[in-house]
Amino acid sequence: MTYNDSNFLIETIVPEGEVIISRTDLKGVITYANETFADISGYSVDELIGKSHNILRHPDMPRAAFEHMWQTLKSGKMWQGYVKNMRKDGGYYWVFAEVSGVYKDDELVEYKSMRTPVPKETVTKMQRKYDEMKLKNKDMIRVVKYIPFEEYVELQ
Repeated sequence: MTYNDSNFLIETIVPEGEVIISRTDLKGVITYANETFADISGYSVDELIGKSHNILRHPDMPRAAFEHMWQTLKSGKMWQGYVKNMRKDGGYYWVFAEVSGVYKDDELVEYKSMRTPVPKETVTKMQRKYDEMKLKNKDMIRVVKYIPFEEYVELQ
């Protein structure tokens, strides 16, 4: 996976006091998205509805984090964690996510997620942790490198 989009290093900060809210069906397909979700992700609400929530999955996120989330949810518990999401324009944003099941007559019918801003020092800590997890699991690794202009031209 190669990112030629010049926005991939651009972070969007979730404003303090804002809450990103969404609901998904049991397979993770978005059934509801608030305007804050749309604004921060760069998608319109209409573009989000009906799409798998993983359209936001940033390649820096270890697979193990989402495996843990699904295991937790399937056991009937709420999952909490830090998530780096990818915006429509290729940029990114960090959130603290709380995901839980929604039950009707004791039957799981959907999932709801509330996401809030993350302090900068936590972002730095979590990025390091996720980089270490990806290295340990021999997963795809992020590399940013300066190269001579001539090499850059050859890549185009």
